[in-house]
Amino acid sequence: MSVYVDDAVTLWRGRRWAHLMADTLDELHAMAARLGVPRRAFQDKRSGAHYDLTEELREQALRLGAVAISRHRDRDQVRAIIRLARSQWSGLRTDD
Repeated sequence: MSVYVDDAVTLWRGRRWAHLMADTLDELHAMAARLGVPRRAFQDKRSGAHYDLTEELREQALRLGAVAISRHRDRDQVRAIIRLARSQWSGLRTDD
């Protein structure tokens, strides 16, 4: 499975959040479903198709086989994954 989760560094509402991304949208949605994340939480954004995960869900995703990526250590890999996530944007949303 080619599903990735970055470091949980984004602070929002007093919690740290990570981004769940994948090589394909099918893989992305399948992992989100396994984590119990509703489809309405899907972020179809120009900046990259992803789901936001709490630190706890990030750990669960890793246990289910997601690959940990670090914006600090794996910069080239992270850039490639973000480029791929951006290419998956539907173009339907313009509010980001």
